[in-house]
Amino acid sequence: MDSFEPDKNGSHQDLPPPPPLVPPDVVPLRVEPEPVKKKAVRVPIARRGLGSKGQKIPLVTNHFKVNVTNVEGYFFHYSVALFYEDGRPVDGKGIGRKVIDRVQETYDSELDGKQFAYDGEKSLFTVGSLPRNKLEFTVVLEDISSNRSNGNASPEDHGSPNQSDRKRLRRPYQSKTFKVEISFAAKIPMQAIANALRGQESENSQEAIRVLDIILRQHAAKQGCLLVRQNFFHNDPRNFADVGGGVLGCRGFHSSFRTTQGGLSLNIDVSTTMIIQPGPVVDFLIANQNARDPFQLDWAKAKRTLKNLRIKARPSNQEYRITGLSEKPCSEQTFQLKQKSGDGEPLELTVYEYFVNHRRIELRYSADLPCINVGKPKRPTYIPIELCDLVSLQRYTKALNTHQRASLVERSRQKPQERMSTLSNALKNSKYDAEPLLRSCGISISNSFAQVDGRVLPAPRLKVGNGEDFFPRNGRWNLNNKRLVEPCKIERWAVVNFSARCDVRNLVRDLTRCAEMKGISVEPPFDVFEESPQLRRAPPTVRVEKMFEEIQSKLPGAPKFLLCLLPERKNSDIYGPWKKKNLSEFGIFNQCLAPQRVNDQYLTNLLLKINAKLGGLNTLLAVEQTPSIPLVSKVPTIILGMDVSHGSPGHSDVPSIAAVVSSRQWPLISRYRASVRTQSPKVEMIDSLFKRVSETDDEGMIRELLLDFYTSSGKRKPDQIIIFRDGVSESQFNQVLNIELDQIIEACKFLDEKWNPKFVVIVAQKNHHTKFFQPGAPENVPPGTVIDNKVCHPRNYDFYLCAHAGMIGTTRPTHYHVLLDEVGFSADDLQELVHSLSYVYQRSTTAISVVAPICYAHLAATQMGTFMKFEDTSETSSSHGGVTSAGAVPVPQLPRLQEKVCNSMFFC
Repeated sequence: MDSFEPDKNGSHQDLPPPPPLVPPDVVPLRVEPEPVKKKAVRVPIARRGLGSKGQKIPLVTNHFKVNVTNVEGYFFHYSVALFYEDGRPVDGKGIGRKVIDRVQETYDSELDGKQFAYDGEKSLFTVGSLPRNKLEFTVVLEDISSNRSNGNASPEDHGSPNQSDRKRLRRPYQSKTFKVEISFAAKIPMQAIANALRGQESENSQEAIRVLDIILRQHAAKQGCLLVRQNFFHNDPRNFADVGGGVLGCRGFHSSFRTTQGGLSLNIDVSTTMIIQPGPVVDFLIANQNARDPFQLDWAKAKRTLKNLRIKARPSNQEYRITGLSEKPCSEQTFQLKQKSGDGEPLELTVYEYFVNHRRIELRYSADLPCINVGKPKRPTYIPIELCDLVSLQRYTKALNTHQRASLVERSRQKPQERMSTLSNALKNSKYDAEPLLRSCGISISNSFAQVDGRVLPAPRLKVGNGEDFFPRNGRWNLNNKRLVEPCKIERWAVVNFSARCDVRNLVRDLTRCAEMKGISVEPPFDVFEESPQLRRAPPTVRVEKMFEEIQSKLPGAPKFLLCLLPERKNSDIYGPWKKKNLSEFGIFNQCLAPQRVNDQYLTNLLLKINAKLGGLNTLLAVEQTPSIPLVSKVPTIILGMDVSHGSPGHSDVPSIAAVVSSRQWPLISRYRASVRTQSPKVEMIDSLFKRVSETDDEGMIRELLLDFYTSSGKRKPDQIIIFRDGVSESQFNQVLNIELDQIIEACKFLDEKWNPKFVVIVAQKNHHTKFFQPGAPENVPPGTVIDNKVCHPRNYDFYLCAHAGMIGTTRPTHYHVLLDEVGFSADDLQELVHSLSYVYQRSTTAISVVAPICYAHLAATQMGTFMKFEDTSETSSSHGGVTSAGAVPVPQLPRLQEKVCNSMFFC
């Protein structure tokens, strides 16, 4: 039966029998069948044996073995609720830990001296139970204004700048009373950890390991660290590196417990986050806006940047959160100062007069600058800006610019040996062996790196032009004096120059010469279109529009290819509108370059991209040509790469972009095309794989890819579908298997009800914290290193692969998880296929760190994303999709690509 049609014969059987007295106008409702019975839920498959190919190599990894002796006990989970004295729930972040610490100090004996593992929010864990299932306590905290909450002003003060001073005269500090309720929620057997190590994972075992991670977080919080998930950053200026714009890279550590085949291990890695430069607010703003002095600052921008940051005010050293800036400069901003005696008329004075005359504080430059407001909007409290210092360890969460990103990468990379010694020191300094909770669980942590066995897979043989074979060495190859395996023709083309300083004639001559050496024949260009200088200040879309008007007026018909010279190397604002015009309006292949340092190497790399876009191929795997890829060459097989890219921080409301690329012209695995769609912001699951719009129409992504495979592979349907999925965490594996895969299967069934292809689903992860080192050798692990033992999952089918040669820093292996394999690959064949797919990336002459289809999906999503950028990206606009009180907001759709280019590797 068609899975999409209603049950034609049995639909009436599902109606309930009518109750005895039914009014004549009531139609009985059809009972919805329970969804549970519909189908079995898929779970990730178990490992099917280990690989054996390749040369064995001893390695160590940044996992430290953990022994657990107390497996008889229980963790007790309690919920925590905090209230102010008047019964309002506490919402301020960061107060929780102080309150709970005070509960422990004050009520130690009522708690049987128990240690807490508290997550800072609503959960608290103990080893063994507390005396009662529900406990209520009252505690008093002094001076909690340093605690990120500022609701402490008394109403009759009208926000005068001296309220805290006068308060301090009346009593030495501000105190606040809290009520704390701790109630039993669940108990978790520690035995669950031992079960997880045998591969029997359960809800309990994940919870138990979460408790251990919370203990680590709390341990770091007590040392005054900034916590970002399982990453910990100490307030130590030696760990700070200035990356420009008032932003510092702060180096810290990742530390978490993992279940592995070798038992429980503690995974420690170096990690970096961005923080705001601590110190005088003015210094930060000058750096942030790249201004010469405070009088050049854009205060509207400053207000947005400073909101919610924490400062310490001199001379009191009181901590506040910034709520805004004063409307007027310090020497003009007035407020009402109540008289000391309390009965006279309040004085009206400026903030400047008050601080200089009443408080006798010298102000050197604040008179003409706005004040910092730390009060409520209706009851401001103003402090002159030069008395304010930003507190250390405040995260900077906006997107970095290109310069900052490059600087951060430069400053945070470490060679393998340096990284190993940093990690050893981190473990020593963390003093986990003294952590009382870990001791009460009977946990001890080894101080030596765990040993693992690696294997180095041989590089695959490649084919270039003239039937030549050659072997990559150390993960790279050189195409000097080699022809491309399938060179294209560059014909009916023109040059477009948006960049003033370039000798176009020389560029065309050099490009033609390099192309001929690669076997690409280049006709002379029709023309060179130079942008007229008065348009350089115009908006990007106008510049592109005008350029196209000129091209249309001069050329006999649409060109096949345009070479476009851009003024800036990175993030040129012409790029998005230019790509959109070419690909979605006219269907013209195009290549952009920024002609700064153009040499033969640069031109050769450019030609690799042009050749791939125009339908050529640069290199092929020998096993593709012969076809002899195990299991893939025997039966029509399509390879999919899937990725979702989200808006950068600070633009979190822009739509996410989902891309799926698919291989074409089976038995090749080197040619791909892409399908790209927008979806709601921050949604990780791809929602338009199958989109049924009528009885016969499916507008989803998968259908168009399957149809292209069919037409490009000699009218064959793929009997095997191999899916590579990027960017999902372990908690989402089940969704990939049960939601995304279901949609793909529906798309297949919709094309042909009787067709049952076999599926392989593999997730690739790059953002994990496992690294591998060659003991006693200064260099990174060799390209082709695969690890499928010791630190891999106790039950599931996963392996690590370093396919590329790590040139700088420490290699980050890609962690592949095989969630499903209906084809029946051996471990060796599958690892070999994944390794080979790291060698078919047409844009470079090196092996890449993750399979090409995933890289292509990433490129396609990014490139199509630039189409959206210039349409409406006001930072505050919330019309970009997502969910509001009125339900889901429609997400703007991407323009469709023209027929001529949609099956090409336009993203290359």
